[in-house]
Amino acid sequence: MAELTRLPKGARVSGGAREALQTELRERYQSGTSIRTLADATGRSYGFIRALLTEAGVTLRGRGGANRRGRLSH
Repeated sequence: MAELTRLPKGARVSGGAREALQTELRERYQSGTSIRTLADATGRSYGFIRALLTEAGVTLRGRGGANRRGRLSH
């Protein structure tokens, strides 16, 4: 896949540009790219990317990694 375009921080993304970005992000997310990686690649926040994916109707994956409760010992 081609590299994602970095977006100016705070720039509005609307109309066709928003739909195109949602499509690109959806494809990358569904092929395994994390929201955090997508955020870094575009220069936008985790919350912005998550919102776009949600708007696009994407079912978000659960968090991975170890269960924190299992690592704590008191």
